[in-house]
Amino acid sequence: MKRCFYLDRVCGLATPSLPGWTLNETTDLLLKKEFDRCRESQIPHRIFGEFGLNSVVPFNHPNMDKWRNSLAGGVEHQIENTNIIFHGGVDDIWHNKDTDQIIIVDYKSQASTRQVTTEDYLGYVFHQSYKIQLDVYSYLMSKNGFDVFPTAYFYVCNANRNAEAFSGELSFSETLVPYNWDTSWIDGKLAEMIATLNSEDLPDSNPSCENCAYARQRNLKEVLH
Repeated sequence: MKRCFYLDRVCGLATPSLPGWTLNETTDLLLKKEFDRCRESQIPHRIFGEFGLNSVVPFNHPNMDKWRNSLAGGVEHQIENTNIIFHGGVDDIWHNKDTDQIIIVDYKSQASTRQVTTEDYLGYVFHQSYKIQLDVYSYLMSKNGFDVFPTAYFYVCNANRNAEAFSGELSFSETLVPYNWDTSWIDGKLAEMIATLNSEDLPDSNPSCENCAYARQRNLKEVLH
């Protein structure tokens, strides 16, 4: 939301943080270790054949660790005619050897009783921000001079909630969800963000923003007391 963005970037008032998603982070960590073994040997990952990606291997590049570390800058691009660095941390990048293009990948962990399908996954209202992630990563890698394959993938790990017992382990099904990324909206949105940063006026609150709603309720309680 514009108001939260302005308060954070211009005024230095960060929104309240959330607790870490340690189980999801563990899945990501273990997947990265698994893919790095394939990356080092330049062999296909075990799931590639199942989804017809027979000419794909994990991308081997000296900047992979930096690109995957958003706290260290991740994939960076300085927006033209500004001093603003646009960046993000990608989960993984694969290499299509047939086309010599890179493929953007994002790991996702969940626990659902429903089978993961492309239509449901991409259409789910809470997954729209996921698609924005892949749009942004594709944009950043393109701006860094890479030829990006038009299809990105969500590597979805879905925990089985129908198991008879926990027994000290979780069982996951693994699915690749293809997504045709779209970066056509990004330059316009970046221009809008820069205009907001340069504005001297605090943007209006948004009725759908939980942070704004909390601030309004808190102010009301203070007035009443």
